[in-house]
Amino acid sequence: MKNDSTFLKRKKDAHKGDFGHVFVLAGSRGLSGAAYLCSQAALLSGAGLVTVGIPESLQTVMAIKLTEAMTLPLPETADGTLSLKAFKEIKAFAAKCRVLAIGPGISLNPVTQKLVRKIVKETDLPMVIDADGLNALEANPKILRQTGAAKVITPHPGEMARLLGVTAGQIQKNRRTLAKQFACRYNIVTVLKGSGTIIADTHGKTVVNKTGNPGMAKAGTGDVLTGIVAAFCSQGAAPFDAARLAVYVHGLAADYAVKEKGQVSLLAADILAALPFVLKKITNTARR
Repeated sequence: MKNDSTFLKRKKDAHKGDFGHVFVLAGSRGLSGAAYLCSQAALLSGAGLVTVGIPESLQTVMAIKLTEAMTLPLPETADGTLSLKAFKEIKAFAAKCRVLAIGPGISLNPVTQKLVRKIVKETDLPMVIDADGLNALEANPKILRQTGAAKVITPHPGEMARLLGVTAGQIQKNRRTLAKQFACRYNIVTVLKGSGTIIADTHGKTVVNKTGNPGMAKAGTGDVLTGIVAAFCSQGAAPFDAARLAVYVHGLAADYAVKEKGQVSLLAADILAALPFVLKKITNTARR
């Protein structure tokens, strides 16, 4: 699989605004790590600025954990999840950003799920949607078509099955076909994760990623991927190109990390730690 990484090249007089502002909506009580992993991945993957919108009770821990990202504390429910009352502030802030990453650790709280649907329907900003952001749409995936903004989704087989109303087993038997059909039906770049992740564009084109290893089958790795995709979109890559390269880089970073850590002990944080080395190699190659 060939990947165009030319957008990662940087001019000598570049400034942070050139590389975009990623707005991450993620995290809830007990799931703050997802917000951290996604935001940190976006920073390490080249986004000029990253702001993470979180339930207000997570403000202190996230401000300490994410020293290079900005935080936006938002109204929350009694369960410590994002409240519907946060919508106006989210929409206003999104207007300042280049891409929105939504879903990691955001929870299955019904109020928060309603908020996600409202954001997807009413926010005209390119989006990367993952995890509980996708679960909010399972009853009505047609919402994905209700704005013209470009979108990328990154479901695992279980999430894809819920979106299509089938079983995960059916997804696994027809991965390429179903990913392509969903991408074309809903006009959305679809990244169906798994061994040989499928990336499908809105015109029926599909590619299969060859990087990665079974050590990635662990909580948090998908949050990292979401951040990488968002960062590449913020730097000007088209959604399909951003998704394709992000999946490749994500897997390559895991392959790099596994040489030292092994598959059993590989953590999402190890993939984060490997990203600079992988991206350095890719950008050096692109300059030749």
